[in-house]
Amino acid sequence: MERRTDLAVEERELLGEDIKGARYSEEERGGLIIERLCITTERAAQLLKKPMGSYVTIELPPLTDNIRDTDTRIRTLSEEIGRLLPVNGLVLVAGLGNIEITPDALGPKTASKVLATRHITGEIARSTGLDRLRAVAVMNTGVTGQTGIETGELLMGIIRSVRPSALVVIDALASRRLERLGCTVQISDAGISPGAGVGNHRLRIDRSTMGIPVVAIGVPTVVDALTLAFDLLDIDDERMGVELSKAVSPQGRSMVVTPKEVDLLIDRAAHLISLSVNMALQPDLDTDDLLDLL
Repeated sequence: MERRTDLAVEERELLGEDIKGARYSEEERGGLIIERLCITTERAAQLLKKPMGSYVTIELPPLTDNIRDTDTRIRTLSEEIGRLLPVNGLVLVAGLGNIEITPDALGPKTASKVLATRHITGEIARSTGLDRLRAVAVMNTGVTGQTGIETGELLMGIIRSVRPSALVVIDALASRRLERLGCTVQISDAGISPGAGVGNHRLRIDRSTMGIPVVAIGVPTVVDALTLAFDLLDIDDERMGVELSKAVSPQGRSMVVTPKEVDLLIDRAAHLISLSVNMALQPDLDTDDLLDLL
């Protein structure tokens, strides 16, 4: 039985051992635990079920009940995001997901708080003192069920038009552990497969498909119900696994579990990530200046 997760560190935990071709390290900074996993070979990528690249996982205090020390979190997140972005050039920020479904609304809600500056040029920029801002374009992709267009296809069209130097995509993720919901952020330069964590695979969004560097940022907001049941009951027997699958996923209908306070989780996660992205893209501005501009 495949245990679904979007988090690279959880795939490493499932294997239970270090793998040749995957470097792992852990550090503490400002009270936050930062785990780094760099997958450098195809074999390691196959074992970990994640593409080659760098994955940074930051453990935070729960967003639903802890709103203090936000400056520390924002500074740490912005530094990690900034490391993966090119120094110069226009950056396209895209919010992925369905704003009508609360656990999937992280991308759209975050993108709505990112400062778009591509249109601020010339005399307007000089007269308002904003001529040193980095050019940023922002969009929400919606989902294929709303638009009839694959998210990846939509992004490729926008990239051909505005020619950014990098793409930042923000999406809700799936974890295999309840304790990670709302207190984990994953940042990666390996791109993203929208919907993969809940079995709804779409066109992959990464450097090979988009033609530019892709930085993916996400917070786990759901756990696949079958994955959760297998982990809680610690079932390895194949026959018992089949019976459990029938009980948890009747008629093949997959379900996910999300916290009852998911609306608060999404709002605070969107606020935290948007400020972190803004600071990574506009390092000359402090938090108060960014909030004024927004």
